[in-house]
Amino acid sequence: MYKVAIIGSGPAGISAAARAATLGMSHVLLEKTDHLSDTIFKYQKGKHVMATPANLVLRSDIAFEAGKRETILGIWNRQLRVESDSVPRHEGPVSEFAVNVKFHAEVKAIRGTGDPIPGSVQQIVTRARDGSKRVKEIQRHAPPYAIELTNGEVVMAENVILAIGTQGNPNRMRCPGADLPHVQYQLDDPAEYVDEHIIVVGTGDAGIENARGLAEDPAQRNTVSILNRGTEFPTAKDANVKALLADHEAGKLTIRFETETKAIEPGWITLATRDGEVRIRCDRVIARIGSAPPRAFVEECGIEFTSEDRGAFPKLSPVFESTAPGIFVIGALAGYPLIKHCMNQGYDVIEFINGNTALKPADEPIIAAKFAQLPGKRSTEEWLEFLRANVSILNGMNPLQMREFMLDSEVRFFRAGEVIFERNAPGSSLFGIASGSVAVEVNPTDPSITVPIGTGSIFGEVGLISGRRRGATVRAAEDTIVVEISRLAALKLQSQVPAAKKTIEQISIERQLLQMFGSGLTPEDVAPLVAAARVEEKRAGEVVIAEGADDKDVFIIRRGSMIVEKQIGGRPVFLSYLPAGSYFGEMAAIDGSARTATVKAAIKSEVIRLPGEGFLALLDKRPALRERALRDMAARRATNAFIESRKDSFSSAVDLYSETAQFLVDNGIGEATDVLLIDETLCIGCDNCERACADSHDGLSRLDREAGRTYAHLHVPTSCRHCEHPHCMADCPPNAIKRGPDGEVFIDETCIGCGNCQRNCPYGVIRMDAKPPKKPSLLQWMLFGKGPGPGEAPYAWRKKAAEKEGAQKAKQAIKCDMCSGIDGGPACVRACPTGAAIRVSPDKFLTFTKLTEDVE
Repeated sequence: MYKVAIIGSGPAGISAAARAATLGMSHVLLEKTDHLSDTIFKYQKGKHVMATPANLVLRSDIAFEAGKRETILGIWNRQLRVESDSVPRHEGPVSEFAVNVKFHAEVKAIRGTGDPIPGSVQQIVTRARDGSKRVKEIQRHAPPYAIELTNGEVVMAENVILAIGTQGNPNRMRCPGADLPHVQYQLDDPAEYVDEHIIVVGTGDAGIENARGLAEDPAQRNTVSILNRGTEFPTAKDANVKALLADHEAGKLTIRFETETKAIEPGWITLATRDGEVRIRCDRVIARIGSAPPRAFVEECGIEFTSEDRGAFPKLSPVFESTAPGIFVIGALAGYPLIKHCMNQGYDVIEFINGNTALKPADEPIIAAKFAQLPGKRSTEEWLEFLRANVSILNGMNPLQMREFMLDSEVRFFRAGEVIFERNAPGSSLFGIASGSVAVEVNPTDPSITVPIGTGSIFGEVGLISGRRRGATVRAAEDTIVVEISRLAALKLQSQVPAAKKTIEQISIERQLLQMFGSGLTPEDVAPLVAAARVEEKRAGEVVIAEGADDKDVFIIRRGSMIVEKQIGGRPVFLSYLPAGSYFGEMAAIDGSARTATVKAAIKSEVIRLPGEGFLALLDKRPALRERALRDMAARRATNAFIESRKDSFSSAVDLYSETAQFLVDNGIGEATDVLLIDETLCIGCDNCERACADSHDGLSRLDREAGRTYAHLHVPTSCRHCEHPHCMADCPPNAIKRGPDGEVFIDETCIGCGNCQRNCPYGVIRMDAKPPKKPSLLQWMLFGKGPGPGEAPYAWRKKAAEKEGAQKAKQAIKCDMCSGIDGGPACVRACPTGAAIRVSPDKFLTFTKLTEDVE
């Protein structure tokens, strides 16, 4: 009978074993393989292992610092007195421990052998593919525990520590061809692969390191691409992200943003990108898309999880004890995957089992400092539980996850009346209300008109989702405690805690419904619709509703944009453009008719699907909302009727307009909020637009008139589209890219010139350049010939003038800012002598009204 059995020899497990050996505690370390730390053992050869976070002290008896995989494993083998043929022995001076290790000891089951614990029954819920559930009940028994191994041996222990990690249960790809032999979930040695087209799926640390390893040696001649579903890297370490971006810029590999795998076939892969599908060469797919706890095994041990979600983690006490008395969970299985954290937990859990209940975690000083200014006397554990219990999006986390979460978040106290943030202020963080309430000033001209948000809810989600400036001023309605979650921490929270993502989605859907439809609606009115709503991603060109179909659901565009088409004479006619915030599909729901037009995604988009019957129930409950929906429906029916009545008389004009509209969508207007167009029937090529732009912006033009594409009489020059969801904002280290109150996207003076925005912009509208020396005035040029004259000075003049000034200025990112702050609006439009240059909003320009104007 051992005092403690430790299952798994990863960083957490070996740290626990070393501490037990130091204290003279009877123990056994069970490892199913023939070597220590299987996860790190399976890292790619030569991998650099990081020791983050840097501000956290290492409490473990086992040595650890950043270094190569082989070095770290060699030290650990030496410290635990383990011989290995595959890992070189470390010969330097280290402390050694008499750890009792049992290899080839795979655990099959853990069961208590003591008396049944009264009222302690574990319910295991199994969900079938059809949505049905099956519930199994297990009576928990008190320790000691019988640990059954697959070889038939039984190990007895008073306490059990589960340190098994999650890497043995990787998430699998779910697309056609995912089961082909060239799809793998592990990379051992990047040097084994030569002359291959390799796709790495996933941009967490493992995916990034695999991609970089495969592309590192040019002699291998690998063509490597890494797929990122979004535009950010919420689960990767900052150093890895910077290294990956540097490799991308150097041409070593390609990062494909907003890209997912649609289908895999021998030699090829089809990708769903922001702009549509693309089929490229592919000899190998390496999927590093995370892993999930081995739930079935853990639940059979009597351990409950925080929710039914596949990615949920076990319920734990602050001392790592699970719902099965005497079974403790540490490391990645506890939701705390960083090596240094895991090793500290291994040390701490043995101390707790040994009776040292006064021990505080190693991160205690860091987290305690965050609570120091809050009112009331609570311990760190009490504050963490206070936040977890009171803020709805944090309910699904265990104490260990809460500690990691707080390292990247802040908690703040506001007195009644204090401003938390103001309308139009920059910011993308999310706020959760732990106590008190806030008042949202919805009317900028009358601060007394407010909407309350109470304890448990969130605010600031619009900035998180869209990157826009704050849409309203928010004040504390009473003394209030809020937790402020940075954008990166919020994205990480949603990726790691499914319940948090679901809660944020439901709150944002509720508020979008209330904002869009108004008509005196309350949260209670829309609650059934919110519960039934689904957020769906749509690929560029994907049909959301098809003309003639009989479905009745209603859709709201949450992100991206849609185009509406109708079949006329056997060909699609472009009717209109629908930006984010629009809704469609209500016509079929209200009158029961078939769909009268096709709606498809102009770019990669997100829609909220509302069941038609639920939408009708809401209309029945609120007559004012029904009247508004009927008015919208009448306008759309009038458009359809007009098209039908005139289809024979202007088919050629319709064709031209439809093709022109599709050309504009293909060139970025589908995600634009403001775009510069030039009518080439009016343009005389004077370049006044470029000169005016340069003279309004420190001598550097933000547009290139000749560049860009043309269709019919419309030219789209190289100038910023001010996208609804700007790609350039995705990875700006100093957060220098902001959105102004009128929708303009601009770069402020904090730009560090890293070039990430230029790389991320798909339209090539950002340039990197140094601010040139000031030119002589226009009058000096006209009278005395001084300086280069109007517009952007030639490079030779700028270089010579800069040399005279002596100090070389650093390059910064430069792009159109819609002449924000300049009277009269965009200089390029004002300077055009013929009216050829126009700035348009796509929802105003791509409309049926414009079509009828052109036809008539």
